[in-house]
Amino acid sequence: MIDTKKPEYDFFVIGAGSGGVRAARTAASLGAKTAIAESRFLGGTCVNVGCIPKKLYSYAAHASLQTQVSESYGWSGSSRSFDWSVLKKNKDTEIQRLNGIYQNLLVNAGVEIHHGKATITEPGLIEVAGQSIRARHILIATGGEPFIPAIPGSELALDSDGFFALEKQPEDVIVVGGGFIACELAGVFHGLGTQVTLVHRRDKLLTEFDQDISDFYSNRAIDQYNTRLKTEVVRIEAVPSSEKKHVYYSDGTEQQVDQVIFATGRRPNTAGLNLAEIGVELTAKGAVKVDDSFQTKLSGVYAVGDVIDRVALTPVALAEGQALAHHLFGQQKNKSTVSYELIPSAVFSHPQIATVGLTEQEAKAKGIEFDRYLSRFRPLLYTMGKEDEFSLMKLLVEKGSDKVIGIHMAGDDAAEIMQGMAVALQAGATKADFDRTIGIHPTAAEEFVTMRTPA
Repeated sequence: MIDTKKPEYDFFVIGAGSGGVRAARTAASLGAKTAIAESRFLGGTCVNVGCIPKKLYSYAAHASLQTQVSESYGWSGSSRSFDWSVLKKNKDTEIQRLNGIYQNLLVNAGVEIHHGKATITEPGLIEVAGQSIRARHILIATGGEPFIPAIPGSELALDSDGFFALEKQPEDVIVVGGGFIACELAGVFHGLGTQVTLVHRRDKLLTEFDQDISDFYSNRAIDQYNTRLKTEVVRIEAVPSSEKKHVYYSDGTEQQVDQVIFATGRRPNTAGLNLAEIGVELTAKGAVKVDDSFQTKLSGVYAVGDVIDRVALTPVALAEGQALAHHLFGQQKNKSTVSYELIPSAVFSHPQIATVGLTEQEAKAKGIEFDRYLSRFRPLLYTMGKEDEFSLMKLLVEKGSDKVIGIHMAGDDAAEIMQGMAVALQAGATKADFDRTIGIHPTAAEEFVTMRTPA
């Protein structure tokens, strides 16, 4: 019989997403007896209903544009057709492969896996599938979850997770939201031939990004989709003897479509964990409150990743999980913090968007005086065809120090280009460093080292 007073594990992780898996593997490599519990799927949001499948679908959508562009380069042939079921089947196969890789990573690291919903019944005690388990340290890494606003008929709509379960391509769809997930889904549907209506309650899309990027993308979206800004969906009804949904808008108009998908935000996934009952403090949004070492108010209980609602990005969760494991079990058990400055990010929309550093709005709010460099151009790829494709690149340079404090791009390969730009900002690059760097010609990326005159 297990002695319930003696910890069975040094470290027990609730949630096998990016942050949880990294923390568990690192802790085990440092000699801690470690276990992890997962109630849904290994790899969390990113692997299963986030970054990976989203980009696979984005590749599929972009392929149609590549086919169109190829005609201006002399290619011709019989018309090509798209099969949604093939895309979904191949996506599912790839995700299953990745699930297996995550399982092998954990097992090979010596981490014991518990399948089932875990709750913390009291400090140091976890219950999983009817089994009570005692651990010295407990990590909450349960991530986030999408939500749909409470409107009449909301049960007829899908959230962003449900998008990846769609077995059939809709002929027409309403995507509700103006953040990066909504814009990515709209781009996928549009590229694959679905008629898209993008609905957002504000007057611009991607308002959390630099204002020039937001304006650029908003105008492009208006060209591509039926974009309805300053509008909300207020009610959804099923259409009798049909799979259609009848949608009512705040401006009094109506529309019928095959699917309605809400991508209006995510919230920390803390429901059912018994956290408030045992003394773990939560924010108004339900996020777990932690200090710089990811310690909650309750000794021995920690949290990382989207559940703490700091920066909801996979690489950030990985960094947090690794930092915590080293803090708890490394040779030097110091406070191990993660810097949230200069974190690059991308939106796999069409056009693709990537950014690192301060936006113009943030620089102004901080009282920083800066020069603004801006370049809008048509990439070489599209110059021989009819495609109305443009890119936008932007640099913000602090006056006095000459340091580059923000880099923003909308256009092909923005994410790939921005990763290198992030290294430059981490190294403290100045505009003079950019100016004396020789560009690679002809590329879009060279534009970042050839902008000479402030806008």
